[in-house]
Amino acid sequence: MSAKQSEPDDAQGLIELIDQLETLLNASELSEIEVEAGSTALVLRKPGALGSSAAPAGATQAAMSEQHLPAPQSVPASSTDAPSLNAVVAPLTGLYYGSPSPGAQAYVTVGSQITVGQVIGLIEAMKLFNEIKSDRAGRVVRIFPEDGALVKAKQPLIEVEA
Repeated sequence: MSAKQSEPDDAQGLIELIDQLETLLNASELSEIEVEAGSTALVLRKPGALGSSAAPAGATQAAMSEQHLPAPQSVPASSTDAPSLNAVVAPLTGLYYGSPSPGAQAYVTVGSQITVGQVIGLIEAMKLFNEIKSDRAGRVVRIFPEDGALVKAKQPLIEVEA
């Protein structure tokens, strides 16, 4: 099997490992977990470990320390934010972007009409930008993640009113 054929499996394995580490961190009394493999380093921190962070309660922050990137914030839906059954959900874990580039017009805004198959945003995973298309038609009533936020697979992205 060539290296190109194994990359999707590697990416999926990495995402699963990050999800497992997040579960372990949230279930423990640890404030952070740091993992290094070769030239790659990953740090998962609970929001309380960052002092004056504005992250929501229960969110885990991740940063690639080798690249000195800002820590993306997870935006989990709480019980008061529970999405309706008309939510378009993230098909994969990654960073969510609501527009094709910084400063560009957003794909969708609250109040806009969307159709099935329309691009509603991008999710960056493993340095690849994936177009996220709506599986519902209607009017956008809510956009859950902020631009640049870490979203997990099956997390609601937008809520649509038919």
